Amino acid sequence: MIDKKNIVQQEERAVLVGLVYKEQTEFQVQEYLDELAFLAETAGAIAVKRFTQKLAHPDSRTFVGKGKLEEIKDYIASRGVTLAIFDDELTGSQITNIEKELKVKTIDRSDLILDIFARRAKTAQAKTQVELAQYQYLLPRLKGMWSHLERQGGGIGTRGPGETEIETDRRIVKDKITLLKKRLAEIDKQSFTQRKERGEFIRVALVGYTNVGKSTLMNLISKSEVFAENKLFATLDTTTRKVVFETTPFLLSDTVGFIRKLPHHLVESFKSTLDEVREADILLHVVDISHPQYEDQLAVVNKTLQELKAYDKPVITIFNKMDQYEKNTFDEWLEDDVREQLLIELKERWENETQGNCVFVSAIERKNIDGLRNTILTKVKELYRIRYPYKTEYLY
Repeated sequence: MIDKKNIVQQEERAVLVGLVYKEQTEFQVQEYLDELAFLAETAGAIAVKRFTQKLAHPDSRTFVGKGKLEEIKDYIASRGVTLAIFDDELTGSQITNIEKELKVKTIDRSDLILDIFARRAKTAQAKTQVELAQYQYLLPRLKGMWSHLERQGGGIGTRGPGETEIETDRRIVKDKITLLKKRLAEIDKQSFTQRKERGEFIRVALVGYTNVGKSTLMNLISKSEVFAENKLFATLDTTTRKVVFETTPFLLSDTVGFIRKLPHHLVESFKSTLDEVREADILLHVVDISHPQYEDQLAVVNKTLQELKAYDKPVITIFNKMDQYEKNTFDEWLEDDVREQLLIELKERWENETQGNCVFVSAIERKNIDGLRNTILTKVKELYRIRYPYKTEYLY
């Protein structure tokens, strides 16, 4: 796997940079920078300072204005900062210009997410998907960045007559992309065969924003051990388990979490992993209701599902972390009946919006997990009746 800049080192001190312009309000930018700080922490860096600027549109040369760049430069020089992370995508020339001014490594949100994915990829499929996304990200940014490219295999030192160094690198990267796409197609074929061999089982997939508790719920529902951690993108590879409620079996899959501003190349590369979502019969959309912007996160996931053409199927919305929601929302002196009434109103609102297809749980405290199991079981049985009516042993 490429490591073009050895992107984020453990305990690196980083500054975060965001821009307030016509497509992003000040409130949104602060929220995005909160998420960027969490991404940086997941990658092993510490965000020590945030910089924002209001501009009509990003500066084509340095993304932020000259004065703001000077302010960032002065802070970096005086505080031992080694990394600048920009919340929006930078072009190759912008990265080169900013690094020349700041004298520190500069990356954008996409680069940071790719770095996290590269660290967390465990299977051959995930590693190939991430490597493909890295090369696709790198290709349009090669100008001025060629020295960062790790030269490996496939035609190195075979520059043709009249080719410049940048053209050679571009050709190497294009060849590598072609090779990785072929390798991924072979892996996808094997995955498709494996999915076909699962037989006539109803398939259920957990989806949701990253870090909402999908893997914890997977462990509770399937009684299996799936890696769960309070970091972004703890799960990259799809995990599928056979689950039996009463006498009714089904297949449950945990999938990679979604996030705002997810790099397009990453979505493209992970399409095969997301086939689990597309081919599922039922989606369990997990939402972290304790997050201040949980409604925005819910909307991001719904939009991504529409892009994947995976929204025309039964969805059960699971509002997780109710224990944390109550701690964040209710004062400890609030009267019990008032608290109860507010919770009833919250639940009624979402039951109306989801046509009754929602459950409120706390995976950590194991609250209402039985209610969740019953809701899933009812939906699974309903689908067996429609799709496989002859499988009567699963229905009663």
